[in-house]
Amino acid sequence: MAENMEKENVFTLTDEEGNESEFELLGELNLDDNTYLALIPMESEEDEYVILKVEVDENGDELLVTIDDDDEFDRVADAFEDTFMGEIDLDGESAE
Repeated sequence: MAENMEKENVFTLTDEEGNESEFELLGELNLDDNTYLALIPMESEEDEYVILKVEVDENGDELLVTIDDDDEFDRVADAFEDTFMGEIDLDGESAE
């Protein structure tokens, strides 16, 4: 069962060139009537994450898209930073 829960937090994304990469879900944020996901590449050694917006196409399927508007991206990135920093204690323990 733990394996299924682990798989639910992994997304396989395909870029414009058809290359597939796996990402792990760090967090989900609802802001301004939109949903955003923070994802970290599974094969990356860096601590950088990607923020994508959830959109629904004409068939009702959810798509993850990049955020093209700089102001929107900055608002979402700041909100994620606030969320992530609130979850980390300076002693290295989770704040719950």
